[in-house]
Amino acid sequence: MSASFPTSFTRSMIVVAGAASLAGCGINSIPTAEEQAKAKWADVQAAFQERANLYDNLAAIAKGAGANEKGILVGVTEARAKATSVQVTPGDLSDPAKMKAFQDAQSQLGAGIGRLMVSVEAYPNIKSNDNYLALQSQVEGSENRIRVAIRDYNEAVRQYNTEIRTFPSVVGAKVIYGSKPLVPYEAVTPGAEKAPSLEGKL
Repeated sequence: MSASFPTSFTRSMIVVAGAASLAGCGINSIPTAEEQAKAKWADVQAAFQERANLYDNLAAIAKGAGANEKGILVGVTEARAKATSVQVTPGDLSDPAKMKAFQDAQSQLGAGIGRLMVSVEAYPNIKSNDNYLALQSQVEGSENRIRVAIRDYNEAVRQYNTEIRTFPSVVGAKVIYGSKPLVPYEAVTPGAEKAPSLEGKL
């Protein structure tokens, strides 16, 4: 009986030491960082959806313009349909192909809206319309919110990716969670992550 005591005691100490060791291996910090990144991704999606919603108002104004603008309008309509159909769930954030498809779709829509607004502004009666001026401000604000949401998401991804690669968290990431790096949001075209400036076009 007395001979088994040290063995039982030793095993208990190993379990306690193991638990303490795991506590320092990212047991809590890894899921916390991952959930933070997922929450920031939800903000990115909400910002893009807000921009897509503004399109209906822009389309109504653009219909009063010329044939060229109507041609652009068709292209933007198709880009909007594609952009809203490509969805990236939190579980897809580690899939570069799905992230690229989302980025490409949003880039096409953003570029299309920019071309449409610049083209429509050539019409003095539309350019001076109070509804158009208000919409122009809303689109600019929407683009700013997209830029901020992407920046915050990318920072959360950076923190998470660093966490799962840094000792001792890397132990918990590999042994317990099987963690995979998340994909940051990258601009498809140079400067696409920055809000467009409409200054001087009024």
